Amino acid sequence: MFDSKKNKEEKMRGINKVLFLAAAVSLMFAAAASAAWKWPWQQQKSNVVSIQGSTTNLPITQKAAEDYMKVNKDIEISVRGGGSGVGIAGIIDGACDIGNSSRAIKSKEIMNARAKGVNPHETVIARDGMAIVVHPSNSLKNITVDQIQAIYTGQIKRWSQLGGADEPIVVVSRDTSSGTYEVFNELVLKGSKLRTDCIMTVSNREVAETVKNTNGAIGYVGLAFLSDGLNTVTVEGITASNATINNKTYKLARELYVYTNGPPAGNAKAFIDYILSEAGQKIVADVGYVPLR
Repeated sequence: MFDSKKNKEEKMRGINKVLFLAAAVSLMFAAAASAAWKWPWQQQKSNVVSIQGSTTNLPITQKAAEDYMKVNKDIEISVRGGGSGVGIAGIIDGACDIGNSSRAIKSKEIMNARAKGVNPHETVIARDGMAIVVHPSNSLKNITVDQIQAIYTGQIKRWSQLGGADEPIVVVSRDTSSGTYEVFNELVLKGSKLRTDCIMTVSNREVAETVKNTNGAIGYVGLAFLSDGLNTVTVEGITASNATINNKTYKLARELYVYTNGPPAGNAKAFIDYILSEAGQKIVADVGYVPLR
């Protein structure tokens, strides 16, 4: 009787062990399946290329995307702005396939990316010059880099100090997260602080509109944002043009970039290759920037 009861207990323990192992294996498979599977709204479509970042680059990538999708009807390209910092952060955080930037990536951004297992890859898609613009009523024709710095740091506050009308200078700038601001800071401010009453804007278009509609205003924009309603001023006697930007005699010249995680691949590569092609570089010129060739 005792032996029979003992045997039953041992059999039950054996069954429990089997059940426990089966449950553990089941949980392992469930965890693996959960890691591999995502809800439909979490899945990234293979035919979608997402782009974000610099508003300077925006006219290029928007127009290129429109033309590219007309031919490649199975590809969907989404483009939005936000500034160069947003574009680079998007690559680092995996929020986009291509990050637009009107400045080169910073060392601290590269370190942050590599800490997250991301390898930022840089591709130059065009060149640009930051044009200095003033209100259309302003007769100023030329300005030096030192004078621009003095205006933006508050040392020069009235146009009469530059031989113009006796009116205050209204300073318009891009916000500090902008790649255009970063380049302006490097080439003009050289680390000096902006005057405290500077009007900060979120896009090239907003700079242009603010300067156009504000007496006494001065600002800086990418070439694609010049218009008849603005007075464009030469810098050190040099006009921003394809030739002066390519040979860098125009002091405020720069390159425009796109960033990817590693060398471009798949649909992102195909789209970047399109921008670099003859058709894509024609778009660069058509929207007002300087093509690479």
